[in-house]
Amino acid sequence: MTLREQKCGAVHVLRPEGPLKGEDAQSFRDRLIQLINSSLGRCVVDASAVPFVDSQGLEALVEAGDELSGTGQPLKLCGLNETVRQALELTELAPRFELFADVNTAVRSFL
Repeated sequence: MTLREQKCGAVHVLRPEGPLKGEDAQSFRDRLIQLINSSLGRCVVDASAVPFVDSQGLEALVEAGDELSGTGQPLKLCGLNETVRQALELTELAPRFELFADVNTAVRSFL
């Protein structure tokens, strides 16, 4: 998995490319938590290039979301395909996140 980063104003966008699973999930979580801490919680995960997540990938998202809970806002995810969205819904994790169709909408939600 490759992690791409982009800064849109004061918002950091992290875009993982590839399945969010196994050991990759841990490195994704570590980098996301670093971005959350360095950007005062203004961070978006663009999942448009993530074909699927396993239990470790879901755990990484939950742990990052828990880290963000100190700021009083949920983790913002965008670009979810049907497989990833269903994984969040079936595990009843979807309400823990703010879901957006695309990066621009997610970034604008900070305004």
